[in-house]
Formats: sequence, structure tokens, C-alpha cells
Amino acid sequence: MLRILYITSSWPHDNSFGGQLRALHIGRALQTIGKVTVAVVSSDTASPEVLTRTSDEFAVEPPVRVHVQRNRGMVQRVQWAFNPRFLNVHGCVADATDRERLLNKINDFDLIWVLNSRTPNILGQWHWSRSVLDIDDLPSSFQRTIWQNGAGVTKKVKAGIQMHLSRRRERFWKERFSVLGVCSQTDADYLGGGEHVHVIPNGFERQRHEVRWQPVDPPRIGFIGLFSYPPNLEGLTWFLQKCWPLVKREIPTARLRLVGKDTNGALRPDAPDVEALGYLADPGNEIATWSAMIVPIIHGAGMRVKIADAFSRKCPVVSTHLGAHGYDLRNGRELLLASDPRQFAAACVDLIRNGSAAKAISECAYKAFLKKWTWDAIVPRVCAAAEDALRLGSPLPTQRR
Repeated sequence: MLRILYITSSWPHDNSFGGQLRALHIGRALQTIGKVTVAVVSSDTASPEVLTRTSDEFAVEPPVRVHVQRNRGMVQRVQWAFNPRFLNVHGCVADATDRERLLNKINDFDLIWVLNSRTPNILGQWHWSRSVLDIDDLPSSFQRTIWQNGAGVTKKVKAGIQMHLSRRRERFWKERFSVLGVCSQTDADYLGGGEHVHVIPNGFERQRHEVRWQPVDPPRIGFIGLFSYPPNLEGLTWFLQKCWPLVKREIPTARLRLVGKDTNGALRPDAPDVEALGYLADPGNEIATWSAMIVPIIHGAGMRVKIADAFSRKCPVVSTHLGAHGYDLRNGRELLLASDPRQFAAACVDLIRNGSAAKAISECAYKAFLKKWTWDAIVPRVCAAAEDALRLGSPLPTQRR
């Protein structure tokens, strides 16, 4: 049996959000081909329940603690700006003792799978043999959206500089890792493509029970996501300022329901008829009552799990074009796409008023979900990337052959 070291920044069984769900299901996919040992590199402390649930499913290494370490002095700042091989680009590093313990064990494993591009830099290691770097979003793509659409000249200039620096570092990924995994073909092409860049999309679990979509009256529009994550917060702020007043003008009884960690905390928006529910362990019954789920993303990168989540529950979706990045979709077929505020608001109103059209869109999206975006459908892609890395990696030590 293959021995796989799975390095991630999210505990697989922590509270659900996009990065955590990918961490869990990639780990489960790897379990189909070998024994997975999880090593979490994070400044967050897991609860006893999270530790127990994770260790019940995977072997678990002691976590690697992360400390803030700003780049100070002229030499470090010049390195950060001009040396694409400089690793402390995030201002944080792994605890030295924890790092040494983990890296000393790497040769005990046949395959190293690293989730997200920050983690190997935080660990301070350049080259990774027999490895897959699983990139959930591209840093330069993230900065490019701010450079193009950010508010204010200063913010755009800073994003432009970060975009350029990130792009230089991304060009070395193929040198550092055996294989790259990305969420979409668009991202694969952006990195130059090639047979060793694998597309592993985000997905969602297929619902275990019959899916029923039953929108209520007064009508509800819903949003789900980690509210402290800047693209979610900025996107919903854009919706509340630019779109929500237009929706309320057409449908005065409409309600906006917010689900996700921090939606009911200090960042809770102050707007009419907005109901913040906070984190729900199982939001299925809530989402079933929505006339539409909104994905109003205006900055960011990667493939949003919330769209696959909505599709799995037959909930109609209105998204910006960026929000639907990575999905092979057509406007009016599986969802409604609009990046202009008036068009976005009109799409929400259309789904509320035209239930039969909304149902037809959601049924079409559900069929596409079953074919492409269940985690069962994605498992073969994970296995293909792992097998490619094993073929390309350096030979194992004699005692492990």
C-alpha cells in the first residue's frame, strides 16, 4: 500500500468552508490508493472534536505551528521583491522544531500531496520530490482581479505589483514539484499547460436523500460562505449597495438570508430585511427555501464550492462571471450570469417571479453536477495526478523500494 503524506493548512473535519471541504475530499480520494497521513500547517488550534474526527479517518501527524515573521531590513525586503526563489513571501514561517520533525519524515512516504501554494513556502522547503502541489487558487490571478476592478488607485497599484511578483514565483512551480493540480482548464492554460498539469475541479457531495427545492413566501435570496474571507465580504457588500435596493424595489417582500461563519458577528451587514444565520452544520433545509443563491464575487481566484453546493441541492444560482470561474456553464442553461448590478438584480427578480424557469435551470444544473462535480466523479482525477507524480519522482531510498 502506498504511504501518502498529505500536507494541508485546513483540518479536514473542521467547520465547513471551501478550503476545508477540498481538504477533506482530496484526502478521502487519496485514501482510495494508499494510506494517508495528514499534517496540518496552521496557526489555528483544532478543537478536540475536530482532532478526534480527523484521526478516526486518517493517520495524523502532530500539527506544525505557524508564527508571524515579517520581512525586516533592506536585505529581506529586496529579496522579497526581486528574488522569486525567496520563500518567506507571506510574512509567516513554520515553527522550527515542528518543521524539522515533519521534513525529517518525508522520505518515509511514497507520495507528498501539498494543498495550496502558501504551505510549502511556510515550511521553507524549495524542492519536493514525488509531489503534487494542489493549487486551489492562483495568487497572481487573485491580484489581477483587484488590479482590474479594485476601488482606488492605491489599491490597484499595490495589486498590480503583487500580481507581477506572484506571477514570477508561479513560473517556478514546475521546477519545485513533480506535478501540479489546478481547479480548472483556464488555470491550467494560465500556467502553461502540459501533461503534468492536472485539472482537479472543486466539487460537493451528492445528497444522500431526495433533493427537494421548495421556495417560500415571502421569497428568500441566499448567500453562503465564510464572511471574513475578503472576496465573500467584498462581493456581498457590492450586492447590498448596488443590487439589493433594485431587488427590493421590484419585490418589496424579498428577504436576504446569510449563512456561514461570521455572517452574524461583527461584520454583519446593516441593511433592510437581511437575516444573518451564522454557521449551520447542515444548511440543506435552509437552502431548500431559497428562490436563488447568489454568488456576487468581484475579486478573487479559484473555483467556488458554493456553486457546486447549490447545484447539488437544485437551488437556482445567480453569479457574476468571476464567481462561476472554472465551471463549464452557459448563461440561462445551468445558472444566470451577470456582472452588471442592474442585470444581476434583474436575474434575481426573474428567478423569484418565474418559478417554472427557475426549476428548469436548477434541474439542468443538477444533471451537470452529477456528471462532473460530485466528489465521486473527481476521484479518478486525483488518482491520475498521484500516479503521474510517482512516475516522475526521484527513486525511493533502497529500503522503501
